[in-house]
Amino acid sequence: MDETREQFLAGERPDDVLLYFDERAVDGMDRLAKVGESTDDGVVLVLDGEEGRTAFQRATGVDPMTLAQSAMGNEGEITDGCTGGNCPDAAEGGDHYARFVFAFAEAENEDVGGLYAEGDVVHAYAQCECGTTYSEKWVAEV
Repeated sequence: MDETREQFLAGERPDDVLLYFDERAVDGMDRLAKVGESTDDGVVLVLDGEEGRTAFQRATGVDPMTLAQSAMGNEGEITDGCTGGNCPDAAEGGDHYARFVFAFAEAENEDVGGLYAEGDVVHAYAQCECGTTYSEKWVAEV
């Protein structure tokens, strides 16, 4: 894992977003690999928030805020490092892999309570190949 992604997952880059694209889901993977970190199944990019939201929408055709709204309330599991996930509908059969993941970190906020009082919180949203969107949030690694 590269240093930029480690910093993001530790909550040290709250102005950035993390994008993961599975190689089976996005055209132009070679171009993405030149600017991102290659993984076994795709590419991860950590970009400035606005630039990242624009890049995500261009690559997927999905507005990241629309993805977040559709995924909230449908808890799934985002893999360590934000490079995939486990679809909550996988038990129904079919092909299930996270086509893409969009994540951001939110600074610790004791006034809000819950997870936010424990530290910086990473919010991650994924869309499965089957079309299901899901999310997970956790206290950033320290």
